[in-house]
Amino acid sequence: MPTLNKIRITLSGIVTRKTRSTPHQSTDPRLTRLRLALTAFFAIDGFLFAGWVVRIPAIKAQTGAGAGALGLALLGVSAGAVAFMMITGRLCRRFGSHAVTVASGIAMALSIALPPLTHSAAALGLVLLVFGAAYGSLNVAMNSAAVDLIGALRRPVMPAFHAAFSLGGMLGAGLGGLIAGGLSPTVHLLLLALIGLLVAAGAGRALLAHPAPAVPERLPAAEGRTARRRPGRLVCVFGLIALCTAYGEGAMADWGALHLSQDLGAGPGLAAAGYALFALAMTAGRLSGTAVVQRFGPARALIAGGTTASAGMLLGALAPSPWAACLGFAVAGLGLANIFPIAIARAGEAGGAGGVAAASTIGYGGMLLGPPAIGFLAEAFTLPLALTTVALLSAAAVLIAYGTRGAHHTGRA
Repeated sequence: MPTLNKIRITLSGIVTRKTRSTPHQSTDPRLTRLRLALTAFFAIDGFLFAGWVVRIPAIKAQTGAGAGALGLALLGVSAGAVAFMMITGRLCRRFGSHAVTVASGIAMALSIALPPLTHSAAALGLVLLVFGAAYGSLNVAMNSAAVDLIGALRRPVMPAFHAAFSLGGMLGAGLGGLIAGGLSPTVHLLLLALIGLLVAAGAGRALLAHPAPAVPERLPAAEGRTARRRPGRLVCVFGLIALCTAYGEGAMADWGALHLSQDLGAGPGLAAAGYALFALAMTAGRLSGTAVVQRFGPARALIAGGTTASAGMLLGALAPSPWAACLGFAVAGLGLANIFPIAIARAGEAGGAGGVAAASTIGYGGMLLGPPAIGFLAEAFTLPLALTTVALLSAAAVLIAYGTRGAHHTGRA
């Protein structure tokens, strides 16, 4: 009997230790605080960037730049972002994604106050290099931190983080539109800088107080030996998926309203509503993205999203009436919503911070490629025909996702 009691006590201790060492990750208060802090960084990123965008016309007038000179100056944002994305991957590996997220958030908040201080296109371009570097660095760092947190939570919540970015962008654009007439660009962007610094300080405390959660494996077992030996190949594949869909986001932002007004005769209000519907649908899709990925898995979510986006953009580009085109834009936004977040999350699982950096750089290239490519095609053919390339690339993302479906785990909690 004493021996039997000792066995019972030993087994009881083993069970107790196992239970204590593996708590349900999704209810860990530390992880909840980290998730809230990262959500704040995603939201402030969208908020600050949108606030800058709505003041571009005023800063253009202030610098006296023509359309061509302004276009070259605006390339500073893209050039700075792309240049620092790969550097940030290495910084995250050395200093940790949390520290780099906080530093990049502070840098972005400070740099947004610089554009109104310029009085020439050349000076604006140099300042935007700094702003773009901070923007690109923040995007890689916070996505890297999000990938680690997702691994600890064991829930595919990346779309929720990107929904916060979209909501922050809508809030920043709306606030900018309301106060643009009453405040100068200098005062407006200085106010945004102060808000950004307060958010970065508050949310940054939570990130710096806790190290990134440990993730036992970057690649799930289902991906097999080949995937484990070649994480770089998977990262490039997911980067291409991100590129195909980011192309559509960039094209819609710059050409959607023009298509409605120029080709379909829509008034200014309806033309603006087309992109607003696209953005709203994308936000709604991202808010429901976690549930979709949990229910169907990342591979099916990518395939369904790309198919939906392709159908929506065909309708938006070829519809004979502005309202039908707006409906198509909304459907396209719903389809595109979760493709980029899923692709970046999967690249992070495959390659860590470097994977996020590489896939983000490739994906961001799609956003850079979209607007000028649409412009050249529109000049050579027509704008509606040029916009169908968004549908073609969305279909290409479907084919790529289908071909790599073995590299996706189910994503269910």
